[in-house]
Amino acid sequence: MTALQRDSILLIHPLGYRPEAAGRDISRLANLMPPLGLASIAAYLEQRGISAHIVDCFAHPDDQRVIRDTLRAVRPAFVGFSCTTSSFLDGVRLAAMARSELPGIRTVFGGPHVSALRERLLRDYPEIDFAVVGEGEETLAELIAAGGEGAERIPGVVSRRGDEVVFAGHRGQGLELDSLPFPAYEKLAGYPAAYRLPIFNYPSTPNTSCISSRGCPYACSYCDRSVFRRTFRYNSAEYLYAHLEYLRERFGIRHVNFYDDQFTFNRQRVEDFCRRMVDRPLGMTFNCAVRAEHVDLELLRQMKGAGCWMASLGIETGDPELLAQHRQNADLQMLAEKIRQIKQAGIRVKGLLMMGLPGETETSIRRSMEYVYSLPIDDFNLAKFTPFPGSPLYEKIHELGSFDEDWEQMDCMQFRFVPHGMSRERLEELFTEFYKRHFQRPRVLAGYAAMLWRSPDSWKRFALNLGDFLRFARSNRRIAEETPHG
Repeated sequence: MTALQRDSILLIHPLGYRPEAAGRDISRLANLMPPLGLASIAAYLEQRGISAHIVDCFAHPDDQRVIRDTLRAVRPAFVGFSCTTSSFLDGVRLAAMARSELPGIRTVFGGPHVSALRERLLRDYPEIDFAVVGEGEETLAELIAAGGEGAERIPGVVSRRGDEVVFAGHRGQGLELDSLPFPAYEKLAGYPAAYRLPIFNYPSTPNTSCISSRGCPYACSYCDRSVFRRTFRYNSAEYLYAHLEYLRERFGIRHVNFYDDQFTFNRQRVEDFCRRMVDRPLGMTFNCAVRAEHVDLELLRQMKGAGCWMASLGIETGDPELLAQHRQNADLQMLAEKIRQIKQAGIRVKGLLMMGLPGETETSIRRSMEYVYSLPIDDFNLAKFTPFPGSPLYEKIHELGSFDEDWEQMDCMQFRFVPHGMSRERLEELFTEFYKRHFQRPRVLAGYAAMLWRSPDSWKRFALNLGDFLRFARSNRRIAEETPHG
């Protein structure tokens, strides 16, 4: 039998549930983001002479066959899984399958869930040989170069030494982001057509997501900080422009969604980037997420001139007391002012909110509704609060309400946590009411009508999947129930 290829790895982005249910998953219809972390790792490994293949089961749910075929054809010595909490157990299942297909293959797990729970996962899941904690590029390259030997001495690796589970400790300084190659987008099957930004969140196609920073300088109670911890690093304006230029020339990308927590944290970087986009236009537009403390009208006008189409802003809740419990600089008046400035600059505004935080009451939810409806917000995303491992709240969550910790269901689209004084049923009713009242407002309806010419592809997707969207509006379920066949 042919030996396993020592300098080769298959990287997998698990789906998180049965592939046959994928066609009924509303989140896939509305938003399909490329696995940028895996694409970045693949590019870094290739640069160091390690062959990397990617299978994205989220974009291609029937890819279990592709995984088997790749394992047989390539015979990699390693298989890696990037897992969120909801996709982790699916990754474990696929790891067992890979081992049965290629005895001797080493399984490596990474991602936020793994970085948060570390040793516990290796103790509980024999299918895992190694866990990579934090950034994956350097750690994985060292692990593969060593053939998996001496893993207990490689910073960032959790491994077994006999019956003992050993963590070699965190890596020191984080990577210099400008030193990294652009992600290996070409290794994502069907890129960019296989991926879709959220509906009504872009003006043109093809489009994609892009990350220009890592980490966040803030410490909100609900955020998982286990991968980047308290670090915050970002690409320079020069690198950023070159990255977009590459996406435009290589893949024809016309719109980019910057998936950074804090795109505008460094003002000078944003100004320099905007200047380049104005001086040497790429024919591209972009979205980004901003924090109120780091935008003003002057900067927003520069961003608009450079092609900024939409800015997302974390509001979380419109209740001042609740907000103060969970994030720094909880100033709803300032948030409202910055939202108006974004609109004044001619940029579409998306509000990001959460329902069901510890301390949430019906009164606080109604305050959130009135706050959102009082502002010129074009679109909003209301997530169902989920206490992820790695977030500050996770450690004491059982004291703050009831928590049904079912990892496969922890996708921010279900109320797994219910605060004291609330019921899951009432939270669901208020969640539905929040969205319905938003979409019944004349100004919001007029805004979506304007998308007929501002984002024609969104309307096309909406029309093609109207039945699924209506079913979700009625049932509030991410994955629709199977329709019985008569």
